[in-house]
Amino acid sequence: MTQRSLADWLAYLEQLHPVAIDMGLDRCRAVAERMGLARLAPRVITVTGTNGKGSTCAFIASLLKAQGLKVGVYSSPHLLRYNERVLFDGQEVSDEQLCEAFAALEQVRGDISLTYFEMGTLAAFWLFQRAGLDAVVLEVGLGGRLDTVNLVDADLAVITSIGVDHVEYLGDTRDSVAFEKAGICRPGKPALCGDLQPPQTLLDQVTLIDAPLFLRGRDFDLARSDDYWSWRGVDGAGQSLTLTQLPVLDLPQENAALALQAYALLDLPWQPEELAAALQATRVTGRLERRTINFSGKTLKLLLDVGHNPHAAEYLAGRLAARPPAGKRLAVFGLLGDKALAGVVEPLLEHVADWAVAPLPTLRSRPASELADFLQDKNAAVAVYSDVQTALMAQCAQATEQDEILLFGSFYCVAEALEWLARHAKGEDQDGFAG
Repeated sequence: MTQRSLADWLAYLEQLHPVAIDMGLDRCRAVAERMGLARLAPRVITVTGTNGKGSTCAFIASLLKAQGLKVGVYSSPHLLRYNERVLFDGQEVSDEQLCEAFAALEQVRGDISLTYFEMGTLAAFWLFQRAGLDAVVLEVGLGGRLDTVNLVDADLAVITSIGVDHVEYLGDTRDSVAFEKAGICRPGKPALCGDLQPPQTLLDQVTLIDAPLFLRGRDFDLARSDDYWSWRGVDGAGQSLTLTQLPVLDLPQENAALALQAYALLDLPWQPEELAAALQATRVTGRLERRTINFSGKTLKLLLDVGHNPHAAEYLAGRLAARPPAGKRLAVFGLLGDKALAGVVEPLLEHVADWAVAPLPTLRSRPASELADFLQDKNAAVAVYSDVQTALMAQCAQATEQDEILLFGSFYCVAEALEWLARHAKGEDQDGFAG
């Protein structure tokens, strides 16, 4: 039999289970036991939240790597390559490693049906367990309590923020969402929450299992100025820690503060200069990511953000207000059909002068005509395009060097932009782009 390529495996996984999302741990736990999956590394940190999971995971990993630790990170979804989901010391795993992991899973799962996400998560666990890592950082895919990542008993449970999203699975209140996310906490193990107003359900669940809880605004926090920010927190013994005059970050400083508190509880060296440098060096593709490109002889500024729910839009609006362009801000926007259109668009209306909307390359996309109708009702300047890449080219064509092009609304939207940038990055072509 011909050995499957990674593309073959991914196509196979997509049709393996009758539904894309099937919440629950019983099937995955049975396969994990057959594979002998147990302790993935001496230190395991699980991260959930409505927004901010990716950057928080990246900050934690950077802080750990700065101490010379060998660190694995699992996250989802990916933007361009599936390999982005599994990192060893910041490097994507190879196609061959992933294929080996999927083959090992296929050999033992028998008649147990698993989803695409479940297969991918167990494959990552298998790779981590075999890699001799010092620490693993795991990003929850959806919710927490019933997500496959929650098979692992973490030494630290990190909850970034709590907003309403994925209502069909998590409920339509912050209380119901908080209950699901609190499911990653473990008895006697530290739990951290970066939300300044954690719902009572979260506090109750953590109290019920007697997990030490560290809250932003009480146990740790940050303070900002125009040029610097500072942090205060506590170590595992309750002793106060501080960092001052930290350089301003492009990624959310709230998530850096949460990552610092997580690090402070891991009984590792506290070296302010090394920690500050690690935070400053942290990058996450598609999260408040600034790029400069050359297009038809113009140097243009792009801002890419995968934010796709009202909570993320509110945060993005705050960042845009704090850093207005010299000229206009032009948007490229696409949205999935199950996302709150008004909640995503309304916070950004005053910050965007011109909108280019397009459908996303998925059956789950909201029609661009709906986006345009909503924006027109708000008296916004808007044009409809056949796809995200065409919309982006149109905004590049009309932008001046004083303008900023904001591309947001979905992982799909940012992925389309990244593909376009990568395809045209090697010189001038018919689209007027030079990288």
